[in-house]
Amino acid sequence: MSKKLAAPPVAIDLFCGAGGSSWGARNAGAKILAGFDMWSLAGEVYKDNFPEARFYESSLENIDPTAVAKELGRVDLMLASPECTNHSVARGTDDRDEKSKETALQVTRFAEAIKPRWIVIENVGGMKSWSMYGVFLDGLAGLGYHTREQILNAARLGVPQSRKRLFILCDKQNKPSPIPMSTATPISAREVIDWNGTHKYSPLHQEKRAEGTLERAYRAIQALGSREPFLLVYYGTDKGGGWQSVDVPLRTITTLDRFALVRPNGGDHEMRMLQPPELRAAMGMPKAFRLRHGNRRERIKLLGNAVCPPVMRRVVSNMTRSSASDRHDR
Repeated sequence: MSKKLAAPPVAIDLFCGAGGSSWGARNAGAKILAGFDMWSLAGEVYKDNFPEARFYESSLENIDPTAVAKELGRVDLMLASPECTNHSVARGTDDRDEKSKETALQVTRFAEAIKPRWIVIENVGGMKSWSMYGVFLDGLAGLGYHTREQILNAARLGVPQSRKRLFILCDKQNKPSPIPMSTATPISAREVIDWNGTHKYSPLHQEKRAEGTLERAYRAIQALGSREPFLLVYYGTDKGGGWQSVDVPLRTITTLDRFALVRPNGGDHEMRMLQPPELRAAMGMPKAFRLRHGNRRERIKLLGNAVCPPVMRRVVSNMTRSSASDRHDR
């Protein structure tokens, strides 16, 4: 007699954005039931990629999770990427919005009503410095969850981007096991750059070029020589001199337009900004991931806010290996 296959875990995605977490979870075998986000543009992209799912366009504070539980039925897995800007070191010494940080507390409110077996929470590592972080973890423990905190670098999970994020893994039945890292050689930025002349370049040296841009370029040329292409890196806390090699994973994609490709052209150099299709590939999103709404700046913001699908796929696969009979029954 053949063994009965386990039913796929049913998942919802809080603060879903464009749907990077949902894409990864679906690739891990989960059935995506619903996404929640207050940005209508994110909703348009999410609905393109998950037509089978329901989309709730609202802040979570304005949604009754008990009503959601009745509407959706059984939920095994809850994904959540609470607002991270005010935890991020990229803000430097700017004032932090405590109310924004407290959006994470909606995770426990929804978990109490919906009762998933598993929860995966993703955020920047700076979340651990939040004054309410201990209270947040205690709230999850009070609901019966065993937790594991792990910093994952997407570059060690098959993504051509060095992107470190905190993952809080929660399981009502067992202590989550750590996510194993890949020992393969990381994928470089070179692999996602369109070298085919699709995009327009402009001369590096021109009257309107900012002095800071030229200084970054001079440092790169001094280090690499004049015949090698490289990337300029804008914004953020930069200890790399404002540039990076194309032969290592891309630095962290943020919500801002921060990467410019510079390449030799005759006796000089030319440059252009990396484009959304290249950044999408650097997030580990396939071409099948539809990103057709919004202008260029908005698409970059959607990507910078997203979770890398291959990372979430590994996380969900690692957590949901138990049989369907072991799953939490509401």
